[in-house]
Amino acid sequence: QVQLVESGGGLVQAGGSLRLSCAASRGTFSGNAMGWFRQAPGKEREFVAAISWSGGNTYYADSVKGRFTISRDNLKNTVYLQMNSLKPEDTAVYYCAARSSSSIATMIRHYDYWGQGTQVTVSS
Repeated sequence: QVQLVESGGGLVQAGGSLRLSCAASRGTFSGNAMGWFRQAPGKEREFVAAISWSGGNTYYADSVKGRFTISRDNLKNTVYLQMNSLKPEDTAVYYCAARSSSSIATMIRHYDYWGQGTQVTVSS
């Protein structure tokens, strides 16, 4: 069983950047596609980005396309989310997730393991 730990959240001004990391504290990402989701106060959790096991395929929500980049280092069992040109509407708790498949997915129910989340706050 995979246990995921996110880090890298914090407070940043609009237009700034943050890089989130997701590491496996137990188990590995072997064969797992990975995703990032976020949940703002009073809103449902939503898809942000996903990456296949090989890293060859990525997919982004329209709201972050061109600003966020998902990547992974399988030797380090770590997935990253580079967030640039941040906006106040990006404020949310960001969650890392792993699915028991090598191919990407965008729906919450397709993911089997979740981290505890890391807070990202973007001030205007």
